[in-house]
Amino acid sequence: MRGLVLAALVASIGAASAEEAFVTNQLSENLTVVDLATSRPVATIAIGGKPAGVAVTPDGRFAYVTSPDAKALTVIDAAARQVVGKVNVGGGPLGVAVAPDGAAVYVADWYAAAVRVIDPKELRVIADIAVGASPSGLAVTPDGRLLLSADRDADSVSVIDTATRERRATIKVGTRPFGITIDAEGRRAYTANVGSNDVSVIDIADNKEIGRVKTGLRPYAVALAQGRGFVADQYEGTVSVFDLASLAPVKRIRVGDYPEGIAATADGRQIVVANWESNSISIIDVAELKVTGEIKVGDGPRAFGTFLRR
Repeated sequence: MRGLVLAALVASIGAASAEEAFVTNQLSENLTVVDLATSRPVATIAIGGKPAGVAVTPDGRFAYVTSPDAKALTVIDAAARQVVGKVNVGGGPLGVAVAPDGAAVYVADWYAAAVRVIDPKELRVIADIAVGASPSGLAVTPDGRLLLSADRDADSVSVIDTATRERRATIKVGTRPFGITIDAEGRRAYTANVGSNDVSVIDIADNKEIGRVKTGLRPYAVALAQGRGFVADQYEGTVSVFDLASLAPVKRIRVGDYPEGIAATADGRQIVVANWESNSISIIDVAELKVTGEIKVGDGPRAFGTFLRR
């Protein structure tokens, strides 16, 4: 009996600590929760408003989802798998990011050339920050001091001081930057430039682009793992891999059709990519650089943002 109890306890701990993917499905207007340990969908949450952007809080308690058509931000209790709040943010909410301490949520308003600052306790917009045209992806540095906005139609990245809520620098990058990712040290940022088919490498301290990496057609977003960058190439159904030190290309990996959102697991061993036209997510083994699984989700998965719950 003691052995059975111990085994059950170990199993429950393993299940609780397993990573999950919170995948926004724009066409079916819902979110699929996928258990990455078992490779199975475990919940479907109705959202509405053509959900696109998603950000899971660092502590894993909540997921924030943007719905451009509803002009809203939906708050999900990640453990309970249910909607617990909505915020009317107006305009066209797209990218979303959460401060490392969870004290602020940032939403890119595509139409207003602004970032909305949301108080997660009061569930209301408390500030607007002017950025460049068509802000898309957002990312916060690990220390929480800076917010970076990929301003697609301005071909630039806005650097925002989160304390003063003011833009303090503008960095020119490639054509039409969309997704943006910051490394774990907070030193470099990477934008996927859908217009120039490349990735811009940014030195955050110096506020400048320091390199470019060619990718496949229409790169959407970037993930980082084990010294390499992984880029979702929408029009080619591939993930481009490059070396972070040399910026040299490494490989192209075939995934599903029209890959968009992409993220690395906490241990850096897997890359998860959402395939818009295949209605699936592909799992890539980082060491072997090959797809090891595909999991069906909803219709039109985007998963634009930090969609993994650790």
